[in-house]
Amino acid sequence: MILDRIQKPNDIHKIPLDDFPALAEEIRDFLIHAVSLTGGHLASNLGAVELTMALHNVLDLPTDKIIWDVGHQAYTHKILTGRKDEFVNLRKEGGLSGFPKRMESSCDAFDTGHSSNSISAGLGYVRARDLRGEDYRVVSVIGDGALTGGMAYEAMNNAALLKTNFIIVLNDNNMSISRNVGGMSTYLGALRTQEAYTGIKSSVTKSLNKIPQVGPSIVDTVRRTKSSIKQLIIPGMLFENMGLTYLGPVDGHNMRQLMRLLNEAKKVEGPVLVHVLTEKGRGYEPARRHPERFHGTGPFDVKTGKLLDRSDKKTYTDIFADTICELAAKDERIAAITAAMPDGTGLKKFAARFPERFFDVGIAEEHAVTFAAGMALGGMVPVVAVYSSFLQRGFDQLLHDICMQNLHVIFAIDRAGLVGADGETHQGCFDISYLTMMPNMTVMAPRDGQELKEMLTFAAGLPGPVAIRYPRGKACSCLSYAAEPVAYGKSEVLEKGSGTVLLGLGTMTEVCCEAAKLLRKEQVCPTLVNIRFAKPLDTELLDELARTHSVFCTVEENVRSGGCGEAVCDYMEEHHPKCRVVVLSVGDRFVPHGSTDSLRSRIGLDPETVARAVLSAGKEHTQE
Repeated sequence: MILDRIQKPNDIHKIPLDDFPALAEEIRDFLIHAVSLTGGHLASNLGAVELTMALHNVLDLPTDKIIWDVGHQAYTHKILTGRKDEFVNLRKEGGLSGFPKRMESSCDAFDTGHSSNSISAGLGYVRARDLRGEDYRVVSVIGDGALTGGMAYEAMNNAALLKTNFIIVLNDNNMSISRNVGGMSTYLGALRTQEAYTGIKSSVTKSLNKIPQVGPSIVDTVRRTKSSIKQLIIPGMLFENMGLTYLGPVDGHNMRQLMRLLNEAKKVEGPVLVHVLTEKGRGYEPARRHPERFHGTGPFDVKTGKLLDRSDKKTYTDIFADTICELAAKDERIAAITAAMPDGTGLKKFAARFPERFFDVGIAEEHAVTFAAGMALGGMVPVVAVYSSFLQRGFDQLLHDICMQNLHVIFAIDRAGLVGADGETHQGCFDISYLTMMPNMTVMAPRDGQELKEMLTFAAGLPGPVAIRYPRGKACSCLSYAAEPVAYGKSEVLEKGSGTVLLGLGTMTEVCCEAAKLLRKEQVCPTLVNIRFAKPLDTELLDELARTHSVFCTVEENVRSGGCGEAVCDYMEEHHPKCRVVVLSVGDRFVPHGSTDSLRSRIGLDPETVARAVLSAGKEHTQE
């Protein structure tokens, strides 16, 4: 196999160009079979094979820098830098990350996982290079979906001032995770349809070059000015008007054309954007037909493309999807907003039933939050469905535009807590901290799927901003305790005991239930509490329990700083200093990729660790 000759960075330079098509097919076959075993991002990687090969062939790594926006399309990059054999442990704990990681390879120039930041990072590299008098190439690869993020335009606006080379590759597959929306998608769509464009540009160039003596200088002058050849043919080109030289569009699966254009881009003295057209899922028919399904997939059967885990049990996302539709059917004020993730957040069903009240704003979380603020002021009840780690991008808008005005906006925060295989950039372990610090914000977390439904219904009638955080995966329904109606700011006592209190937030309530079983074997019968509200804290219940209990243990999938446990600890220290409080949380750390169960054990959020912590605290408190 040709692929076996790729063992380290730059080995692709030794491969004859005639062998590149065969190598591309070998890489695709390897990716399909590797991801079918481990799960991962498939469709985006299949579409970027030739582009990645072309980049590696015209660059010298790790001296030259490639910065991958988001990074879920970097599997081929990892293969070409000698990491093929590590794919057996892709996204497993201690194994190969699904995203570029500097600690993994010197060829990974920037740790990625979120969107629209590659141009900013690349520009920073370029400025540092020039200031230090160094000589290397910097290439930022960004998808057309990521161009809906405002940060990309802030960077391009700043890059226009450059006088030295900086290459931006626009990987245009007409997709982010779901189909792209908005003006940029329409604009790029128009460029894609200009099939004669590249040919016309070439003809004009050749004609000018034929003019005796002055022809070549005219071509050179026009290339260096804002009134470029492309603007003579397509007036008002966005990228050229922003101060970037525009090259393309080019077929992203024709490596000779790609390398020719990339080599031309290396000669530009200033920022240059290379527009590359690719097909998401290319080479694997199930992924090509259903790129959304194969954006991030679990293990699957290669022949059929069907997932191996075909459990019919509903996920928290499914329950949210059903409930928001039920509420919208009863209340015409309810609208739904997503940032390019109608499938991932469960809003695809809402979009089908209530298309006039569904809004996909693209990868633009900041805009999504302030857009919701305007809708609320206009008399609607907007529901913003977003992943926990992505909502961080709208922090300023949450604080100033939502909470400061005390607007009735519901935030359905999916993937809260540990999410597992996607690692540091996707773990939802910070939302409690940044949400509870905001005045007027209410923060809830359901113990199971049924309580999620009840909380959504409750939130629809609650004035002011409210956030409901829930995890990825199958909804817990094994708690046998009868549910009490949700009441504002009130926790739920599931089981009364003595001496010790276990307080679980969200799905950690289930962990506390299992820990309680272990404690009973040690003759410790704890009172079991479902916290429900991270804000406001149920201080009335804490006061009541403090009269008969001496040890309190809080358990949450959030960092300690600013978390629910810290709030309980602060309150108890001020009002009941004789009580001992144990805070079990993620801690002051970023959590790497791995299975959720394994990660919980590793950081001490499994039932066994909870039980040991309670026993230890009880013994220490008795000795004091």
